[in-house]
Amino acid sequence: MADQFETVAVELSEEGLLRVTLNRADVRNAINTQMGLDLRAIFRPLLFDAGNVRCVVVTGAGDKAFCAGGDLKERNGMTDAQWRAQHAVFEEAFYAVMDSSVPVIAAVNGAAFGGGCELALACDFIYAASNARFALTETTLGIMPGCGGTQNLPRSVGERRAKELILTGRAFSAAEAFEWGMVNRVCDAAELIPAALETAKAICANAPVSVRQAKKSIHYGLNADLRTGLAFEIESYNRTVVTEDRLEGVRAFGEKRKPQFKGR
Repeated sequence: MADQFETVAVELSEEGLLRVTLNRADVRNAINTQMGLDLRAIFRPLLFDAGNVRCVVVTGAGDKAFCAGGDLKERNGMTDAQWRAQHAVFEEAFYAVMDSSVPVIAAVNGAAFGGGCELALACDFIYAASNARFALTETTLGIMPGCGGTQNLPRSVGERRAKELILTGRAFSAAEAFEWGMVNRVCDAAELIPAALETAKAICANAPVSVRQAKKSIHYGLNADLRTGLAFEIESYNRTVVTEDRLEGVRAFGEKRKPQFKGR
């Protein structure tokens, strides 16, 4: 993975925490074609070989917006073919976020509208500032959510509420998103990033193979019947038994010390 991108700032800590900051604050971090390419380049490698990355936190630059959605100024005047080609880049980027083998936390620091809301929903879970606002506004613009919104939102808040929110395009607050189960935690604005990083660091401290296999088991198991999910779980479990980290975890417990997991 490159360490510099045109529209996104990245920072990888020694413990494997990757901070990804949407970096177009002057346009409320709207997603243009380049941002789609940058996000795709960041997240695609995390599907099969995460390297030193153990957890990702995604947030927006500035204090007004997480992401305002697609950059409509760039899209104005596009032909149908150009629109579809750009959207294919967005699809690949968002699906790469959803397919990441390591956990991805959204730290929503302001407005998350349209594609910005879909990006937050593509992450494994969401922390939000108390002043954050969400909306899937696509139907008010003559389109519809096309980067996972019609699938991820109902899986978070239920089918009936998702229909209401998507078909009206109305905005909703962080408090409402928390009440409905879409957001895990609501924080004061100043505490949002520290809270997200604290959780990410806790994940980074755990055995990487165990974390990746547990995430995979939860995600794919929920899309299967119970018995199939249980079978998938035990296959994932068996992948952790043969690791050096399993031996280190047991040794550290017996020696009453913090384990030093290596991801092997």
